[in-house]
Amino acid sequence: MKIGRYPLHHGGVGAIRSLGRVGVPVYAVTEDRGTPAALSRHLRGRFVWPTTGAEPPEQLLDGLTRIATRIAEREGRPAVALPTDDEAAILLAEHAERLDGVLTAPTVPPELPRALAGKQSLHQLCSTHRVPSPGSRLPRSLDELELATKELTFPLVAKNADAFHRLSLPAVGSSTVLDDPAALERLAGHWGDTLPRVLLQEYIPAADSEDWICHLYCGSDPDGAADLVFTGVKVRAWPARGGVTAYAYSVANPELAELSSRFCRAIGYRGICDLDWRLDRRDGRHKLLDFNPRLGAQFRLFQTDRGIDLARSLHLDLTARHDRLGEAGYGTPVDGRAFTVEILDLPARAAARAGHRSAELPADPRWAPPRHPSAHELAWTSADDPLPALAAAVRSVPSALHVLRRALRRSRPT
Repeated sequence: MKIGRYPLHHGGVGAIRSLGRVGVPVYAVTEDRGTPAALSRHLRGRFVWPTTGAEPPEQLLDGLTRIATRIAEREGRPAVALPTDDEAAILLAEHAERLDGVLTAPTVPPELPRALAGKQSLHQLCSTHRVPSPGSRLPRSLDELELATKELTFPLVAKNADAFHRLSLPAVGSSTVLDDPAALERLAGHWGDTLPRVLLQEYIPAADSEDWICHLYCGSDPDGAADLVFTGVKVRAWPARGGVTAYAYSVANPELAELSSRFCRAIGYRGICDLDWRLDRRDGRHKLLDFNPRLGAQFRLFQTDRGIDLARSLHLDLTARHDRLGEAGYGTPVDGRAFTVEILDLPARAAARAGHRSAELPADPRWAPPRHPSAHELAWTSADDPLPALAAAVRSVPSALHVLRRALRRSRPT
């Protein structure tokens, strides 16, 4: 489930395929009948329920309860909830009592997902638990915005500070790098007299950094027996500086895995999460950029030698099947896998060739990119499930043409 309108969501398609292939009956909330996820052959049922994120919580809860009740009546048991965006994760956590009995979800402190998805509140949690993170400011007025530009060093990254606000009152379309005060002034010109909830964050220079990701399932067992941790390197993103992962590979980084697990335990987090880290080569520390309290879109990059990924681990744990796996448990994370989002990696490659990268590849040979990936997962293309890729290709044409037009305009001589 997700809230808001973004039909080109490969993470949801990945979850449907992963669970459907092992016989789990999967249902999805979709924007319309032609959404790529709605066309997967591994889907047992879909519920067309277009939302914007601007609805009152009560309205969202009523819709979700109706859907969950229909699934429970059809299957004879409550469904396991798998949020694929921050807003859905927040809704599930903050209203767990209302949904108890019709949906099964990890038990998490009600206020925690909102605090983790919020950029400034995440920074405060990092400070409390001594987890490195970039310096940031959340200006509450135009005067504070002007003061922040004097106290922080450019370049800066502008981010929407809160979940839900990014759908209803976005400050920026996505994370935006501001090279100088003039870039911030141009951006602020679109905001008018009312300052949106925008976070200004220190930007670690590309030449001095590496982009890392850590995906975890923090299980219901207090001793961590049902936990699963993966680490990998983000090679390309779109947009090039601070966008969605377009190409990545898996590699074991025990230090980062332990840092991520320790932070999750300290704050009492349960469930799936997707953490974006940046290694600052200037001081040798991994700094936490984002904590997504839900399934990451690129989660299919990671799986164990027993074929377990995060969607399957959550389902095994919450349906009390984890103990049936035996002593080997989920198995061992597989290094050297690769993951490509086809419709994003084409422009990301072009940007990289033009010198636009968000970070460098790891300098340590232990973490070098695999020459021959042990497996290469494509976000959309699948021989046993072709329709989502076809629908995604059709729906991506308008945005691709828009990007092409912008590139052509920039290349024209003045």
